[in-house]
Amino acid sequence: MLSFNDIIGQDGVKAHLTSALAEKKISHAYIFAGEDGSGKMMLAERFAAALQCDSEGTDPCGACLNCMQSEAHSHPDIIYVTHEKKDITVDDIRLQLVNDIRVLPYSGRYKIYIVDEAEKMNEPAQNALLKTLEEPPEYAVILLLAENTGKFLQTILSRCVILDMRPVERTLIRDYLMAEKQLPDYVANLCASFSCGCIGKARRIAEDEGFIEAKDRVLRLVCDLDRMSQSEISAAIAAIGDKNSAADLSDYFDLLSMWYRDVLVYKSTHNAERVLFSENLHSVAEQAEAKSFPTLNNIFIELDLTKERLKNNVSFPAAMQLLVEAMKAK
Repeated sequence: MLSFNDIIGQDGVKAHLTSALAEKKISHAYIFAGEDGSGKMMLAERFAAALQCDSEGTDPCGACLNCMQSEAHSHPDIIYVTHEKKDITVDDIRLQLVNDIRVLPYSGRYKIYIVDEAEKMNEPAQNALLKTLEEPPEYAVILLLAENTGKFLQTILSRCVILDMRPVERTLIRDYLMAEKQLPDYVANLCASFSCGCIGKARRIAEDEGFIEAKDRVLRLVCDLDRMSQSEISAAIAAIGDKNSAADLSDYFDLLSMWYRDVLVYKSTHNAERVLFSENLHSVAEQAEAKSFPTLNNIFIELDLTKERLKNNVSFPAAMQLLVEAMKAK
């Protein structure tokens, strides 16, 4: 079983939770706030396991029955609130939490409820939960996991300890990917940068063959663009459009932005250590030499405009052709 120290980043959240465990000052309700893959569930589960652990320390021991049940997701007093519809309804909250919380714990010191995607609770569901938060049983701990706390009623927020997930340092993510996923430093660095500090996103990217293919397509286009004929450019655009969903295209544009970010940084600093596409440093340096600052600025503007055009149902080949013209400019 993982300890808090094995979780990468989120030092502030870990310090708060371990301090609460050490001082035995446990609140009845917490909100773990952060994007998908930021570590909310991992931290909530470690906290729940530590609360139930026989050792009563700041980390789950991993050896007692409570810890083994926690790790297997079979602990009778750690309840995962689920939902089948788009929203978490009042019936979901009443049946799985409000009514159940009245029953004393079976074997643990606490009865812990983990509500993932808690921002999906509709207003009646939040009002039902609020009544429990106002007068919770002594043994109850409610852990709400959410990407957007702005969707909670203010009365819910005021009764919870809010723990914000912070972006993890790129070097920590890179080192993790190199050690755990055996990625070469160049690929690990790229995945870490693309993840914007989200360890879960970095892990998904590293395991996604589609992302690696998208990276390779981006590199072929940006490195060979000046040598490609119009028919070759049109074929490359068509291949990108055919093989990508809207979500994949978002990754594609983000990769293009990262490439031209490298060109701009190298043009400004000539510092190779700051280049993310380090294996393509020669091409980055060539384009940094060839393109002016106004041209690079215009490429970033065109990238944003291309995404807007696609949202407004401009055809993909037409939108991309305008972007390519900006990319070819000196």
